[in-house]
Parts: sequence; structure tokens; C-alpha cells
Amino acid sequence: QVQLVESGGGLVQAGGSLRLSCVASGFPLGNYAVAWFRQAPGKGREGVACFNNMDLSTYYARSVKGRFTVSMDKVKNTAYLQMDNLKSEDTAAYYCARGGWGSWNATTSYDVWGQGTQVTVSS
Repeated sequence: QVQLVESGGGLVQAGGSLRLSCVASGFPLGNYAVAWFRQAPGKGREGVACFNNMDLSTYYARSVKGRFTVSMDKVKNTAYLQMDNLKSEDTAAYYCARGGWGSWNATTSYDVWGQGTQVTVSS
């Protein structure tokens, strides 16, 4: 069974930090591109960041570049999203996903999704 499970969300004040974890089971996470998306109520999922295991490159949405950092621990089969200097507009449910080829910030590039973890940033 392939599965992704996110954790680490919570309520933080603006300017604070959170680290989200995404634990993979049933497959080696290092064989895939791993992306983080977020979704606010009533809106579509927005690509936040991606770690491409093919060339170890990273991609970030302009809105989070310089504040968020994506990484991976292959031994633990876990991906991470370090979020610093959080802003109220970062409030959303955050999802990790695995993918192969395609645009990094397109939901259609990914075939397995986690259940999501809520991040709420207060002003």
C-alpha cells in the first residue's frame, strides 16, 4: 500500500515557524519528485514547493521563496517543508504529493497525495 502521511501543522503567530513532515510508506520517496501544495477553503490547490530527486533541484512559488525550504531524509523515507516567517496568507491545508514528470506545480503531475495538515497563522 502506497501512502503519504503529513504532520506538523498547527496554530502559530505571524513570523513564527513550523516544520511539516511527510512520511511515505510502500515506496521509496527518493525515486520521485515530492511536492507540497496548499489549499485554502473554496480554492484550488496551489503548488508551494517541490524537491526533484532526478537532479536534486528545488522549486518554490514566488510567494514563499526565501521563507520555505523543502528537504528529504531518504533513510527515514520522509520529506519536510520548513516554513519560516509565516504570514497570515499562508493559512491553508498543506498536502504532500509524489510525482514523476510534468510541471512541478500542476496537480496532474502527482498520483499519490497525503491527507493534509492544517496550518493556521494568526496576525
